[in-house]
Amino acid sequence: MKKSILFLTFFVSFAFANQSAEALFDAKCSSCHSKTRPTDMSKVTAPAIMGVMRHVKMAYPDKEKAVKFISEYVLNPTKEKSICNPRKLERFGVMPSLKGVVSEEEVQKIASWLYDNFPPKGFRGGMHKGFKNR
Repeated sequence: MKKSILFLTFFVSFAFANQSAEALFDAKCSSCHSKTRPTDMSKVTAPAIMGVMRHVKMAYPDKEKAVKFISEYVLNPTKEKSICNPRKLERFGVMPSLKGVVSEEEVQKIASWLYDNFPPKGFRGGMHKGFKNR
C-alpha cells in the first residue's frame, strides 16, 4: 500500500512538472487572456495574449529580457512596470499578481513559450479609434 501511494505521489508530481507550457498557459492564464482575437468584446476581461506579446516584444526584443520582464511582472505587476497601451490599462486595470497561483518556474516556462509563439505571423495589432499602432 505504501509503495502504491508513493508511486501515485511521484506520478502526479512528475505529470505536473512536465506539463507543457501551453497547458500551463491554458490552466493559469487563459481565464483572462485569450490566445485568439476575441469575437465578443463584452466578455473580455484582459487583452488577448497576441496583443500583449506584441507590446512585450516591442519593449524587449531579446527573448531572455522578455522572459525576465514577464516573470517579474506576472508575480509583481504595477502600473509603472506596465508596457500596455494606456487605453488598455484604463479599460482592464493592472492585472492581479499571480504569486501563489503560478510558480516562478512555471511562469518562466509559459513566458518562453509565449515569446516563441505570439504574436502570430502577420499580426498587426488592433487599430482602434484614437490608438496609433507603433
